Amino acid sequence: MRADAKKNYDHVLAVARGVVTEHGADASMRDIARRAGVGLATLLRHFPTRETLFDALLRENLDALTQKAAELETSAPPDEALISWFREGVAFVLSYSGVVALMASAHEDPESALFASCAAVHEAGARLLQRAQAEGTARADMQGIDLFALMSALGWVGDQAAFAPRGDYLFDVIASAILTTPSGNETKKAKKAKKASK
Repeated sequence: MRADAKKNYDHVLAVARGVVTEHGADASMRDIARRAGVGLATLLRHFPTRETLFDALLRENLDALTQKAAELETSAPPDEALISWFREGVAFVLSYSGVVALMASAHEDPESALFASCAAVHEAGARLLQRAQAEGTARADMQGIDLFALMSALGWVGDQAAFAPRGDYLFDVIASAILTTPSGNETKKAKKAKKASK
């Protein structure tokens, strides 16, 4: 990519990030083009579909989540690694309204621009889960896809004004259901959350 084209691409992507932060996954491509000061054709030349745009926006976050799983595998006990990574995953799906549905759809479509990044995150979570299961600290009937489903559910909760204030408490409820013997830190958090909810 030529320097001027790269500068234009970076500018459009930065504007898109702002629009998507404001309006979520339903952000209008036409609105992004208008705010970036380019024609819709120029935007579509960089990002032919909504999914290619979201791949560019989310790939860095998804790659970081995958990398975080690899780091936790070697630096933390299995149960703590799993819940720590799960917490970061929930924070990620809360970063853009509507991203949960977009990622769930991409995971089912190998042709999606987001498929590879989503698949890598799924595999990373599954490895952490299997590691905790092998030690007997995570329930044995769960699969990696269940982690993503629960992550998505908490993301949906965060998008609802009526439920969002209960987000941390509900995270602790789900975390304690994933683990068979919650670690000391998670047990303290769960007790603190329970006390605060009374």
